[in-house]
Amino acid sequence: MKKLLSLALFSGILLMGMSANAQNDSKPPEDKTKRPSPPATVDVSTSNGVDIKIDYSQPSVKGREIGKEVEPMKGKVWRTGANEATVFEVSKNVTINGKNLPAGKYGLFSIWNGDTWTVIFNKTWNQWGAFNYKDADDILRIDVPNVAQQTPSEKMAFNVGEDGKVSLAWGNVGFEFTVQ
Repeated sequence: MKKLLSLALFSGILLMGMSANAQNDSKPPEDKTKRPSPPATVDVSTSNGVDIKIDYSQPSVKGREIGKEVEPMKGKVWRTGANEATVFEVSKNVTINGKNLPAGKYGLFSIWNGDTWTVIFNKTWNQWGAFNYKDADDILRIDVPNVAQQTPSEKMAFNVGEDGKVSLAWGNVGFEFTVQ
């Protein structure tokens, strides 16, 4: 009798746990378009046959000074966007500014140094921000000059040309690199 009672109690607890888990799974996914920094995607096939996709969130300047009141802070690793880390994906092995990068998905991070940027391709692409960033997971780093924007961009934006030129513009700062 004790065994039967124990089995019934165990079964009841198991069913309650499964029911609670099913209710959590039925929760609708978050509508990311309602965030203050909405998601954006750039997806381009280059003339060299490389598919380049960048998934990121677009922070706005909102009258703040980049580097003082809003990221990127000089000399600090930045997720190169807002919310989740920016994801940079290439469909085949490429060179970026002459350095090799295997096909795959990468977390795109950067360090703004004022006159230059260090652009980082990190194997950990599925993470929130740069809170868990580890430089030991870097696959590639390139240094590029800061590209001052003629017309400041309120929302951060990536552009990818069919020639493989990738550019970032935000406020009055930005950078460029070439994927081949």
